Amino acid sequence: MLYIPPHFREADKDRLHAEIARIGFATLTTVGPDGPLISHLPVVLDKTIGAFGQLRCHVARANRQWRDSDFSKAALAVFMGPDAYVSPSWYPSKKEHGKAVPTWNYVSICARGRIEVVQDRDELAAHVAELSNLHEAAFPEPWQINDAPPDYLERQLKGIVGFRFTIDALEGKMKLSQNRSEADRSGVAAGLSVSPDASAQAIAGMMTTANSSKT
Repeated sequence: MLYIPPHFREADKDRLHAEIARIGFATLTTVGPDGPLISHLPVVLDKTIGAFGQLRCHVARANRQWRDSDFSKAALAVFMGPDAYVSPSWYPSKKEHGKAVPTWNYVSICARGRIEVVQDRDELAAHVAELSNLHEAAFPEPWQINDAPPDYLERQLKGIVGFRFTIDALEGKMKLSQNRSEADRSGVAAGLSVSPDASAQAIAGMMTTANSSKT
């Protein structure tokens, strides 16, 4: 599935589930008659189903992925977490021997599994409700599915098709400079932490947490 050198591999299911839930947005790839079919979708993770959980999502009925995919073959859902450019100037070791090149730190999770198509109206409504409730929870006046006029809601539900994606295999790659010395890792974390980019700051935080767990 995913190229992962051993020092970047993350196999802890709970941590991978936590990252999937935090990211909440996947690139879904299936196999069609002419090659890959791809959609970018918000998902809900249900950790209670199967060995690795189940993803629930939906596509527009006009999206040919639900009609043209060969669902007898495995699908792939990719979750991209934060990422950031790493300058070799942040490595203290560069001043010692100059053996450093630029790289990129990032988080990526790949889920492989089988998809079932959902067209039942009530199940689709329940899915839209759970997805909305998940993302509206932080708002002072959360939108709820029943806020929409019934006839409008029915038209919207007729315009989508749901997917149940049961995960058969789960792999995580967390490239956080684990192949560098503690001093180099600290240098990278410090460099990223002052970046104005939120993604770089997120990587810095993950690196700092990882470094702390090693001491």
